[in-house]
Amino acid sequence: MDNVGRWVGGNRIALLENGEEFFPRVFDAIREAQREVIIETFILFEDKVGLALHAAMRSAAQRGVKIDLMVDGFGSPDLSREFIAELSAVGVRVRVFDPGQRILGQRLNVFRRMHRKIVVVDGELAFVGGINYSADHLLDFGPKAKQDYAVELRGPVVAQIHQFVLRAIALGDKGPRWFRRRLKQAPPVDREPVGDVEAVLITRDNRRHTGDVEREYLAAIRAARQRIVIANAYFFPGYRLIKELRRAARRGVDVRLILQGEPDMPIVKTAATMLYHHLLHAGVRIYEYCDRPLHAKVALMDDEWSTVGSSNLDPLSLSLNLEANVFARGKAFNQLLWERMDKLMRESCQQIGVADLETGWSGWRLVRSFFIFHFLRWYPSWLGWLPRQVPRLTPAEATELAEKREKREKREAAGDNGATPTEAA
Repeated sequence: MDNVGRWVGGNRIALLENGEEFFPRVFDAIREAQREVIIETFILFEDKVGLALHAAMRSAAQRGVKIDLMVDGFGSPDLSREFIAELSAVGVRVRVFDPGQRILGQRLNVFRRMHRKIVVVDGELAFVGGINYSADHLLDFGPKAKQDYAVELRGPVVAQIHQFVLRAIALGDKGPRWFRRRLKQAPPVDREPVGDVEAVLITRDNRRHTGDVEREYLAAIRAARQRIVIANAYFFPGYRLIKELRRAARRGVDVRLILQGEPDMPIVKTAATMLYHHLLHAGVRIYEYCDRPLHAKVALMDDEWSTVGSSNLDPLSLSLNLEANVFARGKAFNQLLWERMDKLMRESCQQIGVADLETGWSGWRLVRSFFIFHFLRWYPSWLGWLPRQVPRLTPAEATELAEKREKREKREAAGDNGATPTEAA
């Protein structure tokens, strides 16, 4: 898929924090849609959030709005017969990215997932970020509620995002004629500025754009002169990114990482802490977010550059999954994001110092550091050996989804919970 991304000015961008800000804006936008809604998401659960999205889509479709919903086959495996059938009955087109069958109750199609979270309404309004459609993005979910971010966009960059999601459907299912026809139906791109932000959509795929997101990060880190703040849920990046962060800190840049202190998966913190020695000794400051699981994928550098999106800085996102981030240049948005991150660090994080780490260069630490170094240096090429399937979208068949759901419910009733829904979202 061609990457349609190029920097364009004249955009307006708003930061949305957690489900409390994100879900009302998205649902209102769907309810107010006039022509078309396209949604991509990794996770859609049939809980109060999923049902609210379901109701908003049905209402819009009944007014004649074209609605296309794409969910990932690994992240959203258990939608019921009724959920899908009620959408299909009013014309909502539901597609599943690379669905896979469970084997002995386990989902094995874990690699190369569609991890993007995008909404485009009428070709004029877009949302991009890391928030899925599930109740664990709301504070009332309890201690496991996730801290996360998205952005709402208007302006010329929305045309990029719209073209991208249409092309994703065409490549995976409908074909080039459908793409050209839908693109002709799109509203003309409004060249009049609606804001002062330059922005671009950068995506990662397994064909021509395998390293685009990481490349944008690396370029910004190398150019940074004042500050770098990265808040990322799953932090185990490649050798080059670690090297550039260390170099930035050593040349006097204030480099801060906000990572998980209360992770949804313990292995996440274990992996990240393996890097702490290398980063702290170079002058990087590390903060662990301790209120609840951190699910953010945001960063800011100096006083203009920012990014919000779906891409973690780990092997899955950087080398396997399909991802999408919005990168922005604008002082006001950068300052707002800094204020939110600064508040997070001051009120909800514990700063990790060298004194908090194990001391002494034991034989085990030497061996571990050797393997970490070489893993970070070579894992992108190793993971590239995995099969690179062409993105495949399958229309959601109610009978197949119901069969999966019924089997799962039978296992749960028998006391076998099988595989839990993915948390690395």
